[in-house]
Amino acid sequence: MKTNAFVFGFLLSFLTVFSQQNTATDSIKPRVASINYKTAGDSLSFTADTPPLEQIAGAPKAFYTYYWEFGDGNYSKEKNPKHIYKDKGDYEVKLWVTNNYDTGKPPVTRPKKINVAKTDDDFQAQASMTEDFTLQRNREPVPDQDMVLIMSYKNENDYLSDGRLYLFYNEQKYAADNFELIDTRTHHGEQDFINNDVVYNNPKDDFEGTLLASTENNSLTYYQKQQDSTKKTDLPKTLKESNDYYKNSKVLEFKNMEPKEERNVFFTLKTTPEMLKDTSAIISVRGVYVPDSNFSNHTVKEMEMEIVTSHDPNKMSSNGTFLNYRLVRFKTLKYKIKFQNNGEGPARKIRLETDIPEMLDKQTIEVIDMYPKVKICPKQEVQYSCLDTTFTDKQAIFTFKNIYLPGSEQKNVKEYDSTKGFVKYKIKFSKDFHKKKTRSRTAIIFDKNEPIITNYSTTRFLPGISIGAKAGYNYFPDLKDSKSYFVGATVSPYKSYRWYWQVELLNSFHNYDSETTVTEEIIGGAQGFEQLQRTTASSSFQNIDWEVPILVRYNINNYIGLGAGLNNMITLSEKRDESLLIERFEGTNPLAPIIETLNTSSEFTDSFTNLRTGFLVEVTGGFARIGPSFGARYVFSFKDNFNYLQLYGIWKF
Repeated sequence: MKTNAFVFGFLLSFLTVFSQQNTATDSIKPRVASINYKTAGDSLSFTADTPPLEQIAGAPKAFYTYYWEFGDGNYSKEKNPKHIYKDKGDYEVKLWVTNNYDTGKPPVTRPKKINVAKTDDDFQAQASMTEDFTLQRNREPVPDQDMVLIMSYKNENDYLSDGRLYLFYNEQKYAADNFELIDTRTHHGEQDFINNDVVYNNPKDDFEGTLLASTENNSLTYYQKQQDSTKKTDLPKTLKESNDYYKNSKVLEFKNMEPKEERNVFFTLKTTPEMLKDTSAIISVRGVYVPDSNFSNHTVKEMEMEIVTSHDPNKMSSNGTFLNYRLVRFKTLKYKIKFQNNGEGPARKIRLETDIPEMLDKQTIEVIDMYPKVKICPKQEVQYSCLDTTFTDKQAIFTFKNIYLPGSEQKNVKEYDSTKGFVKYKIKFSKDFHKKKTRSRTAIIFDKNEPIITNYSTTRFLPGISIGAKAGYNYFPDLKDSKSYFVGATVSPYKSYRWYWQVELLNSFHNYDSETTVTEEIIGGAQGFEQLQRTTASSSFQNIDWEVPILVRYNINNYIGLGAGLNNMITLSEKRDESLLIERFEGTNPLAPIIETLNTSSEFTDSFTNLRTGFLVEVTGGFARIGPSFGARYVFSFKDNFNYLQLYGIWKF
């Protein structure tokens, strides 16, 4: 009976633990969104079954955005789209759902295979493109998540044409790749163009085109006659610049494109875990569209994106994430403030209160792009839509006046992109600023609602390297006749603001004498008489020493700096001259006459000896961050008689 009870208890405990493990496992399973559809005549209506949202505390109301691919080269960003297929057959529908203001990851969705058995013979695709080439994305890049890039192109020629599409990604300025291209979906016979390694050649004689050398025997010809003055015509230059700026590229070739025909190509980019971990950084990809391979006319589109950790439509970002302080005076920073009206009604006035770091000059702000597209407000009050810019001590305030920005929860609003807006501006640095990290953010106010606070947009400076030339004199108070001069170099971060490290390599030439020692002893002399013998010994040193100080420094201001650290010194080469003077006296009285004198000298050499370590403190005056300065350093040596004062001059470059 006891055995049965024990077995029952063991099984019950095991089931309890197993159940808990399953519960824990289930709780971390990815969320799933499923695709549903209904057929109504010749059209299909799609809906998504999505999991509950997990609201971010304090953020606006969480919501989903949607991106659909219908498997025939068409797409939609509507929540519940309707689609008409031109041809009968089997299609694979894909869905990407993005959770905004939600704490979890975006739901995953399995593709849905559907069969279209009924179509409308009179169906004509509706033109939707207002320009010949566009780049779009379904969401902002988040490390270790997928993102879809939509490349749309249109044949604006009045004849059938063949051409090419170029996609450039992963900027050279970042050490790690931001994207991995994991899938390309084409629906109109676009194929990889392998032979894309072309080099510009000057045309000869009366040839009217530009020759590009190919790895094949035949040459490729791009005529530089202008078909359209609004298009770029120097394709070799564009491709060279793109290859210089980006690490990776994808080239597709298309054929037999009808006049006014519109096509889409879809790229799935996986954002790598090594993606730049700065949530205010702006990165980019570039597309190039060559509508006709017989001509070099082309269109270039560059799409800027903000790296995010969660999908938040209200965001501030900058291209100044990491800056080179040496070259920063020649750089203009660009900022972008994004916002979205998540209300149930339209916004008529939007106010953006933006922090301006003290290192930047507010008076140089120039708005370079915006949405809604409006005019800049004049000084007097007007009734038309415009953007007004005003300033406080630490802020720039952008105000959209007399506009209509629909809300995402507003009735009859199907396209979420229509509820979004942005301001993009550039700004220059102040005349005097320090090398320190800055942060700024924006308060977004829709009409009279409570402000929505964005993330911090951070500007950091790369450490850079400053090489300094240093020379001076070492004074050893405990050494006799010491003379020590040195020259060397320093390495430190370029023009640091407050705290920074510094490493030095100093080569010193040191001459000094040792203390003279005198010893006396009684020795036996001739005929059994005792004698006094006095021995006087002295040495002189000629050393070449290496010093390797490692210290931490602090700049009090532009002119005074302090430092402390460890000092290491080793004798690279030592030449030691020893001399002995032996004197013998008549008898044992040192005042007695000297009866014998003997002088001897010896020379010794050695290398890599006499390692001495110590602690140092110092103060500098002059140009503390860059340029010339003078300093005094005291080294407390852990070895007797080797404390010393160092006086030096230094010039940092």
